[in-house]
Amino acid sequence: MSFLTREIETKNVLTKSNLPVSDYSVNPYVGCAHACAYCYASFMKRFTNHREPWGEFVDVKFWPPLKRPEKYDGKEVFLSSVTDPYQPCEEVYQRTRTLLEELKGSGARLSVATKSDLVLRDLELIRSFPDARVSWSVNTLDESFREEMDRAVSIERRLAAMKRFYDAGVRTTCFISPIFPGITDVKAIIEAAKDRCTLVWLENLNLRGDYKSRMLRWVHEHRPDLDDLYRDIYVRGDRSYWRALDAEIRDYAEKEGFPYLRDDDSRRADIGEKPVIVNYFFHEEIIPSAKKKSR
Repeated sequence: MSFLTREIETKNVLTKSNLPVSDYSVNPYVGCAHACAYCYASFMKRFTNHREPWGEFVDVKFWPPLKRPEKYDGKEVFLSSVTDPYQPCEEVYQRTRTLLEELKGSGARLSVATKSDLVLRDLELIRSFPDARVSWSVNTLDESFREEMDRAVSIERRLAAMKRFYDAGVRTTCFISPIFPGITDVKAIIEAAKDRCTLVWLENLNLRGDYKSRMLRWVHEHRPDLDDLYRDIYVRGDRSYWRALDAEIRDYAEKEGFPYLRDDDSRRADIGEKPVIVNYFFHEEIIPSAKKKSR
């Protein structure tokens, strides 16, 4: 497989965010080499003039030095909403690290989402930000399934990186996303991560766009026993699976003594205490009380 990398210039890499979890989002790259089969960000391809399939190109952003970084004092800055800030090209181009160095000492609050352990390179820099938190996406403990779905590092490496940050006193999130009905073992993942995360986020597999047919075809070819379940959820719009899973995880959390929320008051989670589990299934569409509180 050929992979295209090109350099582009942009006026500003920080953009105001409409996400309830951040004030600004940062995407140092366009596209992503992790090539997740279920990637919601694949819609970005239509804005890039790339003919290459999503997952086979990346644009590397270069921007002028930030003016007055102190204006981000107290603001939540999220890396990244439509790319992985620590995908392989970051090792060469260091655009994420450049942005972190520009923001260092600004007072900005930092959230990082990744599937990589390259983030370990910047552990000391990240922990210099007030109340920083880092999340890793983990939706399986089965490496063969993971390899079918993405080209990121192994689950073992993600969990090991999570432990390093947790032990260093940084808030960490195990982002169980997307949950594949009948495939993702949510409780097993929580058990594997509970000693290394302050927060567990639960998010369902949301099939839309051009990858809906691909995912349904994959299920039919590899897990035909789940055909009826996936048709119920993604063709007929039946939401009972998610309601049942919500009840199951709520009962599990109660037995284990884990706080279980339906909003994102996640900064309640403290290092050394049991992780807080946040239900984010289909956001407020399935469970109205799951709507996040604005901060």
